[in-house]
Amino acid sequence: MYYWLGFAAFALAILISVSLHELGHMITAKRFGMKVTKYFVGFGPTIFSFQRGETEYGLKLIPLGGFCKIVGMTPQDDDVAPEDQPRAMWRFPVWKRTVVMSAGSITHFLLAAVAAWFVAISIGLPNTAYPQTNSDQAKEKPVITISECTWIEIPTTQQDCVPGQNGGVAGPAYAAGLRDGDLITQVGTTPITTYGQLTEAVRTLPAGAVPFRYERDGVAGTAQVNLISAQRKPITDDGEGPTSTVSVAGIGWDFDSLPTQIKYNAAEAFPATADYGWFLFKNTFEAMKRIPDKIPALWHSITGSERDPETPISVIGASRLGGEAFQHGVPELFLNVFISLNVFIGIFNLLPLLPLDGGHIAIAWYERVRSWLYSRMRKPDPGRVDYYKLMPVTYAVILIGGVFTLLTATADIINPITIFNR
Repeated sequence: MYYWLGFAAFALAILISVSLHELGHMITAKRFGMKVTKYFVGFGPTIFSFQRGETEYGLKLIPLGGFCKIVGMTPQDDDVAPEDQPRAMWRFPVWKRTVVMSAGSITHFLLAAVAAWFVAISIGLPNTAYPQTNSDQAKEKPVITISECTWIEIPTTQQDCVPGQNGGVAGPAYAAGLRDGDLITQVGTTPITTYGQLTEAVRTLPAGAVPFRYERDGVAGTAQVNLISAQRKPITDDGEGPTSTVSVAGIGWDFDSLPTQIKYNAAEAFPATADYGWFLFKNTFEAMKRIPDKIPALWHSITGSERDPETPISVIGASRLGGEAFQHGVPELFLNVFISLNVFIGIFNLLPLLPLDGGHIAIAWYERVRSWLYSRMRKPDPGRVDYYKLMPVTYAVILIGGVFTLLTATADIINPITIFNR
């Protein structure tokens, strides 16, 4: 019972967020003087509608999104009445069209930010920056571990690291005198407050001697750490990706001592929300780049193989996770999936592909830049892009997107990702 209540609640939350996406388009379009003739929640047959001014508002039968109709989105629209021609969207300055088309994604980002702020002050945000804190220390203090030995290349089999054997070398930080529990405050000229910042600072420096400022039992000190080059995977949430040569210091973190959620007061929640948002942005882009590699695993999960938890999910899969979270009394999971999904939808809609919002934005700016170049070359303005010529590409994007959506939805029904064993 609780599972299905959570499932329905999450699906409703996503429907509301998508409806607000369209509301963002409508409000900005109306503010700029464009004509909006329809705003509907859902698709298919109309359940009810009403007219307010020049806009028809209503609810449709299939609750899978929504839409608003802005007159004259492209010069090829043939349903624009003569009296509405001056208000056709394509006639407005490019910056206004950009605001209108990006308003939907901005709405998703705002929803995610507001939700994350409330989570930060109530339940606590995920400990994503590896700040490495424990319950006995202030949030900004990283709990680090110093390795006596570190690997030049991460071995493929489990084995002890021994300097001089199988690619193991003496840990640079340990050799410089740093020890477990030291608080690193600066690497070179870079101030450090979290383990994530520490790792990024080390990796961006060239190999060689670098001063590390630290605190031990309240006493400040400086150690000269001789960074070495080694093969490491990128810093992502799941550690996936190709290896590359970076600088390392042989420093890790005490994961077992860390809280999974960190609560903040109202003021602290603003920068914490920004940090969490940036974390989600980076990881969303990394996840989107890996989607093509995950498609075979999705297919195999439908045909009987175990579901890879790193494969993409549909709204059905996200709603199932929301149902599990509700059933097991884990509101932070419910909310974090909602926040992450809004960030993903916002970013995805800005991709420069038709029929996505980002495709319309890309064309608007392409036209603007092309007109500017032609004016500089003293040539006639080539005019607007012919959307009809782009229809084959648009249909291809729709087809690929439809197949991918069907694939993820089928996998989420037949072989879903689960967090708890129900």
